[in-house]
Amino acid sequence: MINLFAYGSLMCSDIMGDVSGCDLSHTVGVLNGYRRLVVRGEQYPGLVPADGGAVEGVVYRDVPPSAWERLDRFEGAMYVRQHVDVSLKDGSPLVADAYVVRPEFRDRLEDADWDFDEFLRNGKARFRRHYQGYRSLE
Repeated sequence: MINLFAYGSLMCSDIMGDVSGCDLSHTVGVLNGYRRLVVRGEQYPGLVPADGGAVEGVVYRDVPPSAWERLDRFEGAMYVRQHVDVSLKDGSPLVADAYVVRPEFRDRLEDADWDFDEFLRNGKARFRRHYQGYRSLE
């Protein structure tokens, strides 16, 4: 089974449960060498490689194949799933997959870091109502 490093909307366990179709255990992790940027006009972020960057997120362990099929559809063409090395809260390393923005879509990103707390306060409800990825799960 493969682990998932989530850095945006999927950090919310309710959204992750809806999308993956299962309840997964998770822990805090940090992905070094990346930035989490605002996607222009959207509530969700994009992940891109960046020297000196660090992104705090959530690691879901042992994601089953059926969930990966749903996650891939939900994330859509803008993202590619890649293996990354995550540092867990206790400092131990873990390999996980993360959805990274494909190079041809990087022009959709702003040079501004995405804020999870702001998403929870002002973007989550709108995201749940309007994100196209939910339609791919129907």
